[in-house]
Amino acid sequence: MIWYEDEVKRVEQEYNNLSYKPEAIFFGSSSITLWHTLYTDFEGFKPVNLGFGGSTLAACVWFFDRILAPVTSAKCIIIYAGDNDLGDGRLPQEACLFYRQLIDLIRKKFGNIPCYYISIKPSIQRWSIIKQIVETNERIQAEIIKDPHQHYIDLFPEMLNYQDYPRASLFEQDGLHLSAKGYALWKKILIEKVFIKS
Repeated sequence: MIWYEDEVKRVEQEYNNLSYKPEAIFFGSSSITLWHTLYTDFEGFKPVNLGFGGSTLAACVWFFDRILAPVTSAKCIIIYAGDNDLGDGRLPQEACLFYRQLIDLIRKKFGNIPCYYISIKPSIQRWSIIKQIVETNERIQAEIIKDPHQHYIDLFPEMLNYQDYPRASLFEQDGLHLSAKGYALWKKILIEKVFIKS
């Protein structure tokens, strides 16, 4: 996990530089990290971007005490991770295990704080492992429905075109990271499913 160190230090500084106590915590991989309009998109909900590039669910567990645990003002946690676990060759069962470990840490630290898990996105670059992505989403969703304080945000169908293939306009040229249109879609769904709901 040593290769994350610079990113983790940057995220620690991100939190320390805030002028307010954050309430909506965004945690996870580069789809969170690269959300450059996150603070304006969710202005009024006191957000903080605690994403760190390249992170996996395993890394989210590993760095929980340094990144997430210090945010004592948290009122909800939005998680996007798992994409890179599968990209690194981990099995859906492994990704789900790390998700359970992350939630266990959250429960021990924050009690029954509402947690929102964003489904692993269908991307052009990782279309070759789409079956693993679907299975991981299903396994994590099955975990989530056991807990009334966890919520599954299913962005998967919204990101497909009429041929059930990822919509190219939602991605940068690499076919993996989100474009401005991709983030606009995520914002719309999260506002409806997380913030208006709460």
